[in-house]
Amino acid sequence: MTRYYLPIVIATLLLAFWFSPDAQQIAAGVAIFLFGMMMLEDGFKLFGGGALEKVLERATGSTPRAITFGIISTTLLQSSSLVSIITISFLSAGLISLVGGVGIIFGANIGTTTGAWLVAGLGLKVNIAAYAMPMIALSIILVFQKSKALRGIGYALAGLGFLFLGIHHMKVGFEAFNDQIDLTRFALSGLLGLFIYSLIGTAATVVMQSSHATMVLILTALAAGQVSYENALALAIGANIGTTITAIIGSLGANFQGKRLALAHLIFNVLTAFVALVFISPLRDAVDWISAAVGIASGDFAMKLAVFHTIFNTLGVALMLPLLTKLISFLEHRIPEPLPDVSRPHFLNEAIDEFPQTLEIALQKETLHLYENAAELILHGLNLHRDQIFATDDIAGTVRRSRTPIELDIDERYENRVKTLYSAIVEFATRAGDKRLAPEIAGRIYALREVASDIVQAVKSVKHLRKNVQRYTTRPQGVVTELYDGLRTEIARIAVEIRKLGLVAPEERSALWLDQERVEIENATRSTTARVDALIRSGDLNPTAATSFLNDAGYAYNAMRDLIAAARSYYIERDDAIAEVERLLSLEDEELDEPMSQAKRVDAPEAPDTRNTSVTKER
Repeated sequence: MTRYYLPIVIATLLLAFWFSPDAQQIAAGVAIFLFGMMMLEDGFKLFGGGALEKVLERATGSTPRAITFGIISTTLLQSSSLVSIITISFLSAGLISLVGGVGIIFGANIGTTTGAWLVAGLGLKVNIAAYAMPMIALSIILVFQKSKALRGIGYALAGLGFLFLGIHHMKVGFEAFNDQIDLTRFALSGLLGLFIYSLIGTAATVVMQSSHATMVLILTALAAGQVSYENALALAIGANIGTTITAIIGSLGANFQGKRLALAHLIFNVLTAFVALVFISPLRDAVDWISAAVGIASGDFAMKLAVFHTIFNTLGVALMLPLLTKLISFLEHRIPEPLPDVSRPHFLNEAIDEFPQTLEIALQKETLHLYENAAELILHGLNLHRDQIFATDDIAGTVRRSRTPIELDIDERYENRVKTLYSAIVEFATRAGDKRLAPEIAGRIYALREVASDIVQAVKSVKHLRKNVQRYTTRPQGVVTELYDGLRTEIARIAVEIRKLGLVAPEERSALWLDQERVEIENATRSTTARVDALIRSGDLNPTAATSFLNDAGYAYNAMRDLIAAARSYYIERDDAIAEVERLLSLEDEELDEPMSQAKRVDAPEAPDTRNTSVTKER
C-alpha cells in the first residue's frame, strides 16, 4: 500500500508547497501534531511500565466496564489508535475476551470525541503556542534523566507541547489562506457534498492514520472559514471511517481474534457513519438545540462540530449495544477459529510485540504449549499414554502394564512439534531483547527461553532412550525390564508432579519438593553402578544389557534434571516473604552432593554415575 500512496502524497505536498507557502505552515502543523502524538504514546509506554496493560486485563469483566475503560483511556491518551492497538495486542495474547475488546473499541470511539472539545474550546481560542514552548523546554531536561518514570514524563510533556504547537501552526496556516485562497468556493451542498467530503475525510485519516489529527485539521479550517459547516460535518463522519485503518493494519500480524476485533471496529464505524449520513438533518437540528441549551453561540461552528462528533459516536454505541451478541456471532462465523495445530506457535505474533506485558505473557503461554507437546512426546517415547499416566493413582503399576509399543516416529514428531516451537520461542525472545524493555521484564523473558531450552533437552534425552525402551519393555525380560520400568516410572512421576504444579494456585506452589527431587536423583545416580555390578556378578544381568542401561540411565536422569529445572523456573513465583522462608528451608546446591539415604524412594531404580560417563547434554 505504501508503495503506491506514498509517492502520490509526497508529490501532492511538494506541488502545494510550490503554489502556496502557507500550505507549508499547515503541513508542518499536521506533522508536528502527529509527532507530538507519537511522543505522547512513547512517553506513556515508558512511564506506564505496563500499568495500562494490567488495568486493561481487569477492566473487561463486563461490557459497561469495558466501554468505560475505552472512554477513560482514550480521553487520557487522546489516541484511540493506541488504545485499539493495545486491545488487539491483548486479545491476540488471550488476555481479554472478544466481547471485552469490542466494548473497549465502542468506548474509544466516544473517548476520542473529547479531543474535538479540547481543540474547539481551548486550542482555537487561546494562544496555546505560548504554553507549548515551555513544555518542550522542560521536557528535554526530563528526557535525559536515568529514571524511567522521569523519562516517560518528559516524553509525555514533549508530546503535549508538540500537539499544542501543531494546532497553532495549522490555525495560522488556515488563517493565512483567507487573504489568498477561498477554499469555501469548493463547498458542495446536498447528498453529493456529504458523499464527496466524507470520502475526503476518510482519505485524510487513512494517510495520517489519526482521526484526532484529521479532526484538528477540520476544526482549524472551519474556524478560519476555509470549509463550510455542512462539509465539515461530512469530513468528521469520513474521519470516523478512516480511523479503522490503524486497527486493520495492527490486525495483519495478529491471530484470528485480532482480525475479528479489527472487523468489528470497521463494521461499527461504517454503520455509525451510515446512520449519521442518513439522519444528518435531524442530527444537525439536535446539535443546534443542544448548543443553544448549553450556551454555545449560533455562529461558533467549531464547538457545534464537537457537539456533532460526540452525538453521532454516542448514538452509534447506543445502536450497536443491543446488537452486540449478534455482532460477536457474526464475527465468529465470518472469521472462524482455525483448527489447533500443535506444531505451530499459538501465541507469538507481531500484534503483541509493542507492549512488554503482552510480550512476557504470550511467551509464558507459548512455553507452556511447548511443554505440553514435549510431555506428550516424552511419555509416548517411553511407550506410556499420557491420559493413563495422569489419571492413575498407581504410576508404577500402570507402567508395568504398559507393554504395547506406541507407533511413533520420534524424530519426525520432535522436528514438527518441539523444534519448530522452540525455534519460534528463541526468535521471539531475541526480537524482544532488541526492544527497550525494563531489566526485570527482559530477565524474565530470557529465563523463559532457558525454560524452553531445558524442555527441549529433556526430549532429546528421551529420544536416546527410545530404542532400548522398545527393546526391553514391550515384553518381560527379567531384571533388565524392571530396571527400564523404574526409569519410565520416575520420568512419568515427575511429569505428573509438574502437572500438579500447573493446576494449583500460584501462592500454593513451593520449590521444596523440586529440591527434594534433585537430591533423590543425585542419590540414585551415585548408587546405580554398584547395583548393576552386583546384578552382573549374580548372573541376573548380562554385560551387554548392563552397558545399555548405564548409558540410558544417564539420559533418563538428565531428562529428569531438565524437567525439574524447567518447572522451577516456570512455576515458582514467590513474593519477598515466601522467598525468604524458602531460602532458609530449601537445600543449598552443595548439600545435593551429601549422601541422604533417608531420601531414597523404595521404588526408585538405581542409576549410574553420569558425571563420569561420556553422556553430555546437547546445547
